[in-house]
Amino acid sequence: MILTRIVTVAALCFLLNPAVSAQETWKAGVAKANITPPQPMWMSGYASRSKPAEGKSHDLWAKAIVLEDPSGKRVILVTMDLVGIDRETSQQICGRLQKELNIDRSQIALSTSHTHSGPVVGTNLLAMFALDEPNLKLIRDYTVFLSDSVAKAAGDAIASLAPASINTGESQASFAVNRRNNREPDVPMLREKGLLVGPVDHDVPVLSVRSPEGKLRAVVFGYACHATVLSLMDWSGDWPGFAQLEVEKRHPDTIAMFWAGCGADQNPLPRRTVELAAEYGRQTADAVDRALQSPMTPVAGSLKSVYREIDLAFAHIPMAEEIQKDLKSSDVYIARRAMTLEKVLARDGKLSPTYPYPIQMWGIGDHVKMTFLGGEVVVDYAVRLKAELPGRSNWISGYSNDVMGYIPSGRVLMEGGYEGESSMIYYGQPSKWAPGIEDNIVSTVQEISKEISSGTK
Repeated sequence: MILTRIVTVAALCFLLNPAVSAQETWKAGVAKANITPPQPMWMSGYASRSKPAEGKSHDLWAKAIVLEDPSGKRVILVTMDLVGIDRETSQQICGRLQKELNIDRSQIALSTSHTHSGPVVGTNLLAMFALDEPNLKLIRDYTVFLSDSVAKAAGDAIASLAPASINTGESQASFAVNRRNNREPDVPMLREKGLLVGPVDHDVPVLSVRSPEGKLRAVVFGYACHATVLSLMDWSGDWPGFAQLEVEKRHPDTIAMFWAGCGADQNPLPRRTVELAAEYGRQTADAVDRALQSPMTPVAGSLKSVYREIDLAFAHIPMAEEIQKDLKSSDVYIARRAMTLEKVLARDGKLSPTYPYPIQMWGIGDHVKMTFLGGEVVVDYAVRLKAELPGRSNWISGYSNDVMGYIPSGRVLMEGGYEGESSMIYYGQPSKWAPGIEDNIVSTVQEISKEISSGTK
């Protein structure tokens, strides 16, 4: 008799609210690991730094969320308070997770916040600095520590899998400014007069995870803006770190996770003070709360995932003679780039004319497609893909899986400047990208989107 009543009540709940009942078959798990360097080491992000970190504004974190659909398929998003990771480190971490968690590469996404107040990792931006062996060893040791921390966070997230109500929504924040089109000193005046120009992406996508009883367990959110408010010598997640702390303060027992959008040409302006970093964090947390308090869309359907690498061509591959000449350059960064290329040439016997660029997409239920693009992606990609991809909710993330350099659009590549050309020196790349980079990336995203929509993945 008792069993009959339970079945009857369950059936009645399904009839009254089938969407909620369908959601009960979804699961989620979330966990985090502290990745603050255990000892002073070199900070990344700014070439002007000439010594290791001196203190800490707040801790850095690796956070992992696992989503599981009714069929048992899982995806794992790992967010990290780092400026970026290199291909080798990404491959090592993902290979480890594939083996330990028995999942496919397409089911793992690594996302960095691009804080300029985190440590150097692997070989990411290593050509920016002249480091001795003790400092290089600290970087190697930290990279191993990072891998262990990510593996622990992912494993703990799997262990915490439980039935969940998963919902998505969007809000907006307006502090990101296109730095190519607005002089930094002029921004307060231009903002006040409504005269800021240039493409931006002010959307704040939000994914919430609640227990069946409605308790908020996790919030995942994104925004397209550089994490460059601060240039101090203290560890900090910059404004995304403050945003996560603020969300967690407002929602106790919740883990907040941030992914960076296509903000390579977007700056938080004005900047340079801790107070401003905290303020932009509050503005982002306000946007997250607006989404949480508005009607959100329940995630229903299934998970789909695709990971692909395409060859992006460089505009020029220097010969050995050119590299030798650059080694003697009075520009220390060109000389350091030449040192990097010389090592590659000695190791491989040649310089590759292309780079294996990672593109990934998840279909999160029937409503959201999330695209993960490698590198520092300019905002033009988000604007174009949101306009051209089918469906209403297309979330476009940069700084994902491998941050090998800036990814300019066709427009920015033609205009040149830092994002279009000179930034490649600091990444140790042989030259700027060849024409056609935008269409190559966008056409691949469109192909993957069709695969996701077809339901074959």
